[in-house]
Amino acid sequence: MASIAPSRRTLILASTSPYRRELLARLRLPFSVIAPGVDETPLPGETPPALALRLARAKARAISQAHPGALVIGSDQVATLGDSPIGKPGDFGRALEQLRAMRGRTVTFHTAVAIDDGQRQASDTVLTRCTLRTLSDAALRAYLHAEQPYDTAGSAKAEALGIALMERIDSDDPTALIGLPLIALTRMLATFGMDPLDAPDGAQA
Repeated sequence: MASIAPSRRTLILASTSPYRRELLARLRLPFSVIAPGVDETPLPGETPPALALRLARAKARAISQAHPGALVIGSDQVATLGDSPIGKPGDFGRALEQLRAMRGRTVTFHTAVAIDDGQRQASDTVLTRCTLRTLSDAALRAYLHAEQPYDTAGSAKAEALGIALMERIDSDDPTALIGLPLIALTRMLATFGMDPLDAPDGAQA
């Protein structure tokens, strides 16, 4: 007698990021996307890694409370240069300032991911260290005009032309830099009974 596939739990990505949506789609699990609406203001004295982890957990919890039984994924990323956080530049001028400050130095990206089903929560944080080449202002301007990465913390999209700015990238989870650590996430999903390799191919909900 053929075995009956177990019923699949609803999977929700608590994010408005198109990058995280594209990454999660790689796992070929059906999922929906809901904006978490979480205040991302840092708490007084909060460190960048603590901020990333708190926000990832808060995003997952915010949606899981309204969708009992669903597996909700939350993620957040904070980049730091030395002890200072680096945000999204928003425009060309601020992006150029960021890249000038970063050239020849190492930027650390703290990428946190959490899963919440309303009863329990799992979370993890992945560090990615990016060392930038020492490039001229002309090269930095050429990159910014070509890619316009103004919605990206650190002003460089390593998954695209921004890789040309890099001297090296060190991480245990290569997709963490883009915004969602899929190795950590797959491991965590398995603890909730959802493994992409056990499921038939699914289309994104």
